[in-house]
Amino acid sequence: MSDFGFSIQARHGLGRAGVIHTPHGEIRTPAFIAVGTKANVKAVLPESLAQLGAQAVLANAFHLYLQPGPAIVDAAGGLGAFMNWPGPTFTDSGGFQVMSLGAGFKKVIAMEASELDRDDKASARGRKRLSRVDEDGVDFRSPLDGSKHRFTPEVSMGVQHQLGADIMFAFDELTTLRNTREYQERSVERTQRWAQRCLDEHVRLTELRAGKPYQALFGVVQGAQYEDLRRQACQGLAATRSGEAGFDGYGIGGALEKHAIGEIVGWCAQELPEDKPRHLLGISEPEDIFTAVASGADTFDCVMPSRVARNAAIYTARGRYNVDTAGCRGVLEPLEDGCDCYTCQHYTKAYLHHLFKAREMLAATLATIHNERFTVRLVDNIRASLVDGTFEDFRDDFLVHYQRRS
Repeated sequence: MSDFGFSIQARHGLGRAGVIHTPHGEIRTPAFIAVGTKANVKAVLPESLAQLGAQAVLANAFHLYLQPGPAIVDAAGGLGAFMNWPGPTFTDSGGFQVMSLGAGFKKVIAMEASELDRDDKASARGRKRLSRVDEDGVDFRSPLDGSKHRFTPEVSMGVQHQLGADIMFAFDELTTLRNTREYQERSVERTQRWAQRCLDEHVRLTELRAGKPYQALFGVVQGAQYEDLRRQACQGLAATRSGEAGFDGYGIGGALEKHAIGEIVGWCAQELPEDKPRHLLGISEPEDIFTAVASGADTFDCVMPSRVARNAAIYTARGRYNVDTAGCRGVLEPLEDGCDCYTCQHYTKAYLHHLFKAREMLAATLATIHNERFTVRLVDNIRASLVDGTFEDFRDDFLVHYQRRS
């Protein structure tokens, strides 16, 4: 456990700049954690990701459990060695698949609760439920071949210990904003019981696998948009113990309304231990990053920089645009003036426009490099502004230009 720790270097209200210490290196926070769901960030070499300044990568435990299997990753020396990534790694628990394979809502943050009917059995249109929750765990059907699988807190811990990430998350039930208040209450209580089981199994496996680098375990806060449930969840996780051991940090997850991100993160930051890191699951739009950091999030992850890049959407400090539109066809300029990424240093809008129109795979690679670098650089600059006391000025100046274009 001496291989893991967290120190705070600067504060601005609830926001802070710090350092997470892991067996595979330090993470300077605030930090964007690039999402490599299946042990790779789609279309980008791990070496390229390191060169653009990414500090850590997050992979999906459920997908790696299905393919290639945790035993193979363990035999390779863990997730980082398996994918040739030298830095810190995260794995989620499979909790996201409780929702995405169940109700089928893949972008819960985009929901607006006021527009939704409450229905605990609802599914996204055209989606068949592939997961069922009970007190002990979750039954899944594989999206690959329809085979049946079961995750419990103990199974999730076993899978994640074999994957060997520096930071892993307790198995949780991710609800949607369509769930009733009564179900959200039961779900928070169930997730708390699962958190205790995860911590107990984590302690057991850590002792069993003595000699392996220590893996930190984060509890996951649920509670949807309800302040009392969020605070209850935080208090319960903060008090959870297995012998002398508690959680090493905390993930803030669950269904959120976009406009309430700052409020919800703030509730959690007020309740969770000050000396432990906080990870916000699934956030990386520029305006959301500023809100999350100001409200107390230390790290966050999201697939959006790479996902939108594969659809020709380009992030810039002056807003987002699509490089496959007619206006970029003959423009022999970089994707963003002044950008230091590999793509902008070597290629033009006209070239990427051509690649996307010709459906060349290189298009996704070059666009993803730019968007990942944009996001990493933005968060690095936010960190610098927290350290030198200029956070609000930097935020206001950036957002006025970014939102004007967007």
